[in-house]
Amino acid sequence: MRVLVLVATALLATACAQGGTTEAAAPPALSTSAGPSSSAQPSSSAAPASSSASSSSEAPAPAPEPAPAPSTSSEAPPPPQPAPPPPPVTVAGTPCDITNGACVELSSQQTWLISNGAVTYGPVPITSGRPGYETPTGYFPVLHKVLHEISRPYNNAPMPYSVYFTNYGIAFHEGSLEVPSHGCVHLSQEAAATYFDFLQSGQQVQVTP
Repeated sequence: MRVLVLVATALLATACAQGGTTEAAAPPALSTSAGPSSSAQPSSSAAPASSSASSSSEAPAPAPEPAPAPSTSSEAPPPPQPAPPPPPVTVAGTPCDITNGACVELSSQQTWLISNGAVTYGPVPITSGRPGYETPTGYFPVLHKVLHEISRPYNNAPMPYSVYFTNYGIAFHEGSLEVPSHGCVHLSQEAAATYFDFLQSGQQVQVTP
């Protein structure tokens, strides 16, 4: 009987020892299963870091274009422009600014001879072109002279002391001081002779309105 009790006690102790080993092994199993779980947490928390890194890798906004460089002071300034010429000075007592030649003013029907910027003869009366045959205005050179000239287009009318100053037949010459001309400048016989002697080829004739 005592032997049976000892055997039963030994069996019970063995069973208890086996159960204690099983229970003691459980915690490591839980610890092992918890390992991946605990290690997964950092991976889930690392996701935002990955997103943040992705956003930080986007291309930066383009830089603004640089402003143009200011001009350097070493550039040479433009050369100064020459001053405009002074206005012409008219000869005292006339509307003309020539210095040598004949001056004619159609509005007053007068003319002058000028030498070295001064009047040497005149004013003397004239008649000029009628409507449709107006005497031209402007600057003209003395071209040539004919002492005993006639007007072929106008029935060979006499034109003594002719001094031509256009290439289309306009001249100073002796003519009527009452009847307008076909463009020429009529002078008295005395004035026509004076103009013929004074004016030379190349001198100027200025006719003003």
